[in-house]
Amino acid sequence: MSKVKKLFKIFWSMFKIGLCTFGGGYAMIAVIERELIEKQKIMGHDEFLDIIAIAESTPGPLAVNSATYIGYKVAGVLGSIFATFGVVLPSFVIIFAISFFFDKFIEITLVSYAFKGIQACVAFIILNAGIKMVKKLKLGWFNSLVFFATLILMVVLDLFAKNVSSIIFILIGGVLGVAIYLCGLFKNRNSTNQQDKGDK
Repeated sequence: MSKVKKLFKIFWSMFKIGLCTFGGGYAMIAVIERELIEKQKIMGHDEFLDIIAIAESTPGPLAVNSATYIGYKVAGVLGSIFATFGVVLPSFVIIFAISFFFDKFIEITLVSYAFKGIQACVAFIILNAGIKMVKKLKLGWFNSLVFFATLILMVVLDLFAKNVSSIIFILIGGVLGVAIYLCGLFKNRNSTNQQDKGDK
């Protein structure tokens, strides 16, 4: 496939995702996974989970960060630009158009009820995407510990009406992951040194 076709294909895929997905980045996860990972097989599920982790732990919207990374994997820097432009263009055009008559638009009874229904559906879509990600996550002892500890802490904090930013949980998870990795390197180095001494 030529470079131009790749660029057009990633732009069109992201444009469709941006146009047909309601509820922001989290609601897009399942659609991106189905369109680009399962149908087009651009990458595996493990790499996609890594992308979501990176996109969530770096500044910027989840959908934009994910599109930028996926576009880069497909067609380099230009791929990133085309994918990012494709995913944001539908939202920009629609919101820009609505902004001219938003006050009158939101006062329409049918529209306000429609938004209530959409909110309920979006909540389910996000929950469904989260459940799918957990199912595909390789839960070793460390992943399981972090997952359940975060879940319990967030529930407890919500029960006591304590507002703690999710960024703190992400940073703590990252620090713990690095610490476990460094401990593993240290142990492997020690075992290698001991083995070398034994061979001598």
